[in-house]
Amino acid sequence: MELKMRLCVALLSLSLCLGLMGHVRAQEEAEDMDMDVEDAIDDMQEEDVEEEEQQVPSSPPVPTVTYKAPEPMGEHYFAESFDKGTLQGWVLSQAKKDGIDEEIAKYDGKWEVEEMKDTKLPGDKGLVLKSKAKHHAISALLLRPFTFDTKLLIVQYEVNFQTGIDCGGAYVKLLSQTPDLDLEEFVDKTPYTIMFGPDKCGEDYKLHFIFRHKNPKTGEFEEKHAKKPDADLRTYYTDKKTHLYTLVLNPDNSFEILIDQTVVNSGSLLTDMTPPINPPAEIEDPDDLKPEDWDERPKIQDPDAVKPEDWDEDAPAKIADEDAVKPDGWLDEEPEYISDPDALKPEDWDEDMDGEWEAPQIPNPVCETAPGCGPWERPVIDNPNYKGKWKPPMIDNPNYQGVWKPRKIPNPDFFEDLHPFRMTPISAVGLELWSMSSDIFFDNFFVTSDRNVAERWTADGWGLKKAAEGAAEPGLMNQMITAAEERPWLWVVYVLTVALPLVLIIVFCCTGKKSSESTSAAEYKKTDAPQPDVKEEDEEEEAKEEESEAKKSEEEDSTGEAEEAAEDNDKDDITSSQRLEDDILRRSPRSRKPRKD
Repeated sequence: MELKMRLCVALLSLSLCLGLMGHVRAQEEAEDMDMDVEDAIDDMQEEDVEEEEQQVPSSPPVPTVTYKAPEPMGEHYFAESFDKGTLQGWVLSQAKKDGIDEEIAKYDGKWEVEEMKDTKLPGDKGLVLKSKAKHHAISALLLRPFTFDTKLLIVQYEVNFQTGIDCGGAYVKLLSQTPDLDLEEFVDKTPYTIMFGPDKCGEDYKLHFIFRHKNPKTGEFEEKHAKKPDADLRTYYTDKKTHLYTLVLNPDNSFEILIDQTVVNSGSLLTDMTPPINPPAEIEDPDDLKPEDWDERPKIQDPDAVKPEDWDEDAPAKIADEDAVKPDGWLDEEPEYISDPDALKPEDWDEDMDGEWEAPQIPNPVCETAPGCGPWERPVIDNPNYKGKWKPPMIDNPNYQGVWKPRKIPNPDFFEDLHPFRMTPISAVGLELWSMSSDIFFDNFFVTSDRNVAERWTADGWGLKKAAEGAAEPGLMNQMITAAEERPWLWVVYVLTVALPLVLIIVFCCTGKKSSESTSAAEYKKTDAPQPDVKEEDEEEEAKEEESEAKKSEEEDSTGEAEEAAEDNDKDDITSSQRLEDDILRRSPRSRKPRKD
């Protein structure tokens, strides 16, 4: 009983702690959210909602964040927030795409500068891709070209798939600095140095990082692709939130790819690109041919093996079981199937067209109670003498030479580039996209070589947007319900999570230990031996207790009487001794007094 009480108290304490933790967590999230908003903006205003006197608000009002456009604070090469509401500085492509039909070759997809449909920041505008199944191309020059020497490169921008994304890209191209660069002729084949950003088609979720590496020997460019990220990217394409994509390239050839300031991919340009930056030092000789007598067989048939004389290749694999006996009651004369006696020829049956009508076959009802019907045949069993076709056993090939490979020769195209970071300088930013989804929102493009400047731009732009979106998010209960609507199996988890503690509390707290009488009675039922009645046992025990108490009281009484008698005896002894002494004194002559005449 004591153990159950402890478990009960522990469960109640655990439930209380979980409730308090959830409450504290919600408060902390709210406080963190408020801190983010206060840090991101200078002025926070709360919307005052006027309610009628008798109307109770269903939910607390959502704080309204006053938007302030981010401003670059430090060295940078490009910064665009679109908050001016125009495409000033951007150039729409007027070119046509080569190799496709004239009707779809034009880059006539529409771009607009507007707020998001469900914006949480009134006044925050961005560049929106508006057209479905169209080619889009738009670009803008950097403030000055970026040269890959001793400074790192940071490229970042924001994307929001407002209506989801079925098939299409949202990547950015950093266009190479070339003498003939014309932004009005920006097409898919325009030379670029880096391509970076999200791309999706079907269930293939990609995050591109591609750069064009120049072969130092031939001068030709080859695309190098970063390894695929290990992180699951699905959420970034489906949650309809604004996400920040960042690429960091370091002069030591290392790179980092971040989403929402969390690294999702990293590595080295020298070891984590496909195909590799540097070709192998040796290659297989294309002119080397395998000799005709080259033997690649590790095993061969034993040429000295001879088929045994008793090997019968014609023996069947199955034979009739000679020990089988026909079951009693087998009906040899009865067919297994008979014509249905209840079947009738259809009225529209034409024998000239349909042939002679025959009733459909049904199982013979007589055979239902018999072991079988029709001619009985012995069952077949495996032939113990069956060996199959004889083949010589396999042995090691004494002439085996291994798998032939062409010899290696020095690679005539080998080179070693230990500084792939030193790419072609970039001079413009461009979006060259095709998408089956519309309303893709782009915002806050930024190119810099200073981490602190990039962090400040992030805090003033995406950080503010994140805080506003977080403030408008539903509570924990609504999030749980939304998640369960998307994944119905979560309802089972919720029910078990709530019901299991309740059941345990009821079991341990509401079902106490049974009384000793019922327990003893239950124990007596487990044996066939005669047992005394429970009530008689109780009466006997009470009688024994009364008897023992009576004995104790009698003993106390006898002890008291004995003590009193002893005291009386002592008193009697003292009295008698005094009397004896008085008699002796009276009889003694010395004790007599002289008589007076």
